[in-house]
Amino acid sequence: MTHKLTVSSPHSLQPWQRGWLAAFERYAARYPAEHAVISLFAEFAATHADAAERGLALGHLTGSAWLVSADGTRVLLTHHRKLDRWLQLGGHADGDVDLARVALREAEEESGLTGLVVEAEIFDLDRHEIPARRNEPVHWHYDVRHVVRASGDEAYVVGDESHALEWRDVATLAADESADASLRRMAQKWLSLR
Repeated sequence: MTHKLTVSSPHSLQPWQRGWLAAFERYAARYPAEHAVISLFAEFAATHADAAERGLALGHLTGSAWLVSADGTRVLLTHHRKLDRWLQLGGHADGDVDLARVALREAEEESGLTGLVVEAEIFDLDRHEIPARRNEPVHWHYDVRHVVRASGDEAYVVGDESHALEWRDVATLAADESADASLRRMAQKWLSLR
């Protein structure tokens, strides 16, 4: 079964937009049940050549890391300073159209870990609203998540963006009904792939 995404963008696409759409199509082939969210991402990416720019006020693409231990049984989470919630590592693309590279960069910066390896294919997509803060209006994050694997020392360093970091057992997270819904979904997805 083919999963061809359709977008209503009337203008010609930039090379990086075509790259995003191709990645979303490959993702759709693996996760056809997520068609609604994939369509939102595809339409947004096709409509906004500057979708990776933080300055796009209505929303922007972001990159996150499902940062797993070398043995794949644990995931590194951050107690996010601004949002005051346990989440995956990640952040703004700041104009970088390679969202796998963004996920890797954010994982390295927020964890202090080195020797990390990112998987090129998208692991998860999540569109979520960011509340207004200071000079930023309410806007959407179109978060593109990639698996990032630790390959060496797993002793992290807590940075300025986190209250804390913690390795969590993926199976426990998948069963934790009090956990963030997207974290549970990723944990369950990860377990189904192992």
